[in-house]
Amino acid sequence: MKQILNKWSGRYFGNEEAVLLAVMLASFMILIATVGEFLGPVFAALVIAFLLQGVVNALNRVGASRRVSVATAFILFLVGLVTILVGLVPIVGRQMTLLLSEAPNMLGRLQVFLAGLPERYEDYVTAEQFQMIGLRVSEEVANIAEQVLSFSLSSFPSLFAIAIYLLLVPVLVFFMLNDREKLVRFVTNLLPNERPVMSSIWSEMNVQFANYVRGKAIEILIVGLLSYASFLFMGLNYAALLALLVGLSVLIPYIGATVVTLPVLLVGYMQWGSSPEFFWLFIVYGAIQFFDGNVLVPLLFSEVVNLHPVAIIMAVLLFGGIWGFWGVFFAIPLATLVKAVFNAWPDGSPSELAMVED
Repeated sequence: MKQILNKWSGRYFGNEEAVLLAVMLASFMILIATVGEFLGPVFAALVIAFLLQGVVNALNRVGASRRVSVATAFILFLVGLVTILVGLVPIVGRQMTLLLSEAPNMLGRLQVFLAGLPERYEDYVTAEQFQMIGLRVSEEVANIAEQVLSFSLSSFPSLFAIAIYLLLVPVLVFFMLNDREKLVRFVTNLLPNERPVMSSIWSEMNVQFANYVRGKAIEILIVGLLSYASFLFMGLNYAALLALLVGLSVLIPYIGATVVTLPVLLVGYMQWGSSPEFFWLFIVYGAIQFFDGNVLVPLLFSEVVNLHPVAIIMAVLLFGGIWGFWGVFFAIPLATLVKAVFNAWPDGSPSELAMVED
């Protein structure tokens, strides 16, 4: 057994770079699992900096100096932030308040609807089964109401956290854009001079991560605006709030769209009932999901994400459970990182050893 372990460790950890890479990955996972939630502003600024770096690169290609490019990109970011705070947040907050105030009436109508189901489908489901379903629904509604109440009582820490984000993120974004070369040079100076495996992983992940973040931002924007325009045209209540949920649902592949379908259709049914407007909402919402899954995703991520759907869902569940929201957001890049590390890891074969020696 000892010989097998020695052979295995010598094969996969037989050089300095492999050992250092393993230590870095283990430290990164420990950091995420322990204090990852406290580094939220840093990761938010990193995502925004990757988005704005595309603007900086585009301005550089047309002849603008780096200082002008960084200043322009940062001003665009501040304008977008103020627009969201002044335009979108009040509308969504108002609609959320209206939805919570209308929740008792909607639940009452839902109970009346469920109470009438035994008579309509008595040949298929018994009254006792419907009573069990109604009892289960009542318990879930009570749990949701308790969660909403606890959220309102604990809103002060969340408001403080939002203030921290609003203060720190713009500052971090500016320095990440302005001092990008210095930060990259500082990190690379901490690594060994001969690092072929790390260089291979970095060159792949730099392109993958940047394209994923920018593609996901474009997908959220397009799906959210398309949903808002469709809901507003149809006269659906809480159009901005529901469109925001639909847009953000693309962060969680496969799972997000399934979860958001329920509130969209529930609001539509409570507003229109079994009318043609409700069925048109069903068709329009299905068309938006079809457009996202079969047009936008292949167009934006055809060269970025080369993972099996099962691997993506497992990554969402694993990293989301470890890291919360940021784990869900970075699930696909982290899964891609695992794949890149697995493909580039030196296995002690003669070809790998020759590459390291060179």
